[in-house]
Amino acid sequence: MTRFPHDQFAKEYLDQLLSPIGTVETSRDIAGEVRQVDIYFTPTSTPNDYLLSLGLLGRFATTSAVFEPFRNAVTPSQIRSCLSKLFDLHSELERRARRENTSINDSELPQLWILTPTASTPLQIALAPLVTNKTGSMDSIFSTRRSEQPSSSSTNSLVPQKPSG
Repeated sequence: MTRFPHDQFAKEYLDQLLSPIGTVETSRDIAGEVRQVDIYFTPTSTPNDYLLSLGLLGRFATTSAVFEPFRNAVTPSQIRSCLSKLFDLHSELERRARRENTSINDSELPQLWILTPTASTPLQIALAPLVTNKTGSMDSIFSTRRSEQPSSSSTNSLVPQKPSG
């Protein structure tokens, strides 16, 4: 159980939204020093109307992912900590694959999604080399003002939408 109400709310909210389409582990321990990722998600079902109704979150949930929600603007130090935990998790998964005599592709390793209410322009510029999507665009990831939202706002919203029909 977390000490911070926002952290607990974010974990429960993401758990409820993602559990119909995959496995959700909250407060997953990470090897090395005692640390945890907030949400470790592994998809178990194929894309469907529910996935589409989640908007941007549904797009994030198409692959294994680590979600780190923040109540306040994320700092560079917090981003480094998130990346460190992600790399520790990658190492853990690669070690497990070696022990089990299997292979794991880079595409099977979880992606990191930092959920923050705001990100300064200098921070976005500093992170730009690290952040791309399949089209090479960062529009929907870094849009922080409504006027900057891409035209298809329903697919880029983290607020779940009701399925049509």
